[in-house]
Amino acid sequence: MEISELQRKLSYHFSDESLLAEACRHSSFVNEQPESGVNSNERLEFLGDAVLNLVVSHLLMTHHTHVPEGDLSRMRATLVNEIQLSEIARNLDLGRYLRMGKGEILSGGREKQSILANALEAVIAAVYLDGGFQAAFEFVQNRFSTLVSSFPSTASAFDYKSKLQELVQVGRHAVPTYEVIEESGPDHDKTFTVRIQVRGIEAKGTGKSKKTAEQDAARNALERLERA
Repeated sequence: MEISELQRKLSYHFSDESLLAEACRHSSFVNEQPESGVNSNERLEFLGDAVLNLVVSHLLMTHHTHVPEGDLSRMRATLVNEIQLSEIARNLDLGRYLRMGKGEILSGGREKQSILANALEAVIAAVYLDGGFQAAFEFVQNRFSTLVSSFPSTASAFDYKSKLQELVQVGRHAVPTYEVIEESGPDHDKTFTVRIQVRGIEAKGTGKSKKTAEQDAARNALERLERA
């Protein structure tokens, strides 16, 4: 019943429902049941990350025809990050359907950004394996096309570090400080978490590179300063 409910929310019906079940299986669940012989969603996450980046790259090139490669890369990094993916996962209520170990559940695993983002990538891979690239393309497109088409085409529009630096200089405050506080994931697919401190506030950001994580942290800091 839960698999059927989730398929309705995903707007995709699986021919092989075991793929969706695997996409929803966190490693903590598998570790607590080693005799079950089932796989966690980590391998699907690896594949889903590649599919997602390919589709978003295609959408960016289609909607922003005159933007150079470097800016397209930065735009993609801003769109495909842990915060954005976890938000989409929450909109799908994906956390409700994840199978986790008892300890992970008790620690609030169903709401953790990293777990939700990884699970969404695993679902994308499951759609790809079940229905082919076109099915995966449509799945990603339905959730990213509005974001992609409305994204500013100029590099300055998403250079949050420069914007923050300008704001600080105007107010004659100390320059922002960035610190990598966490690295997670395998060497080929690391996720960095950066902490920024500026004007008495602290914010964090994540990304697949230190520069992307710093931009994300700067964006979050700007939002906090604007609300202050």
